Amino acid sequence: MTNADTLRALVFDLDGTLVDSDPFHFQAYHEIAARHGVAIDESFFAAHVSGHTNAEACAAMFPAMTHDEHRAIAAEKEVNFRAALATAQALPGVHALFDWAVAENLRIGLVTNAPAANVDHMLGVLGLTGRFDTIVLGETLARGKPDPLPYVTALQRLGIDAGAAVAFEDAVPGVISAVTAGIATVGITASRGDALAAAGAALIVPDFTDARLTRFLGVCGGG
Repeated sequence: MTNADTLRALVFDLDGTLVDSDPFHFQAYHEIAARHGVAIDESFFAAHVSGHTNAEACAAMFPAMTHDEHRAIAAEKEVNFRAALATAQALPGVHALFDWAVAENLRIGLVTNAPAANVDHMLGVLGLTGRFDTIVLGETLARGKPDPLPYVTALQRLGIDAGAAVAFEDAVPGVISAVTAGIATVGITASRGDALAAAGAALIVPDFTDARLTRFLGVCGGG
């Protein structure tokens, strides 16, 4: 359990953590893959796409294609993804947790492998624009998740130690990134709890309304 007296920041992943975006990503990639004669199912998506960069996902789906072809496919996929995302909503409890964090003078960070255009679009759709003290984009760093660099960068920008933060992630690469950076990590998932726990998540909850999260954060009525 986190000591509320030392907690100074909450740091969030975006895709799959603040919003259940995996169905939108799967649909966009599934349609493009089918046009190129490649069949992907949800198991493949969970193992090779969810939580990974577009470059990694395209390499797994289209290993014979060139880097430029991967970039073109990824760009097309993101356009389709953003168009489909119009109906998305933040996971239950997200806005209440953010409000509590502000009331408690906690800093809020975002650490994501998502492209910048997607980040801006998703935050607008979710009503979270302007709510972060720092946003770390994996594509701007030398190494993205599962390397700890994205979370280490967020801690540096927030000016806090790893022990004063809690991270929220939905995928194994993200959990590994945060845990390796020394941050207590909450896994947000309805289906991959065992894998996230094995990667080092200290708590697994389906969304931000779970009472166990309140206890983990060491507060009464938080979230």
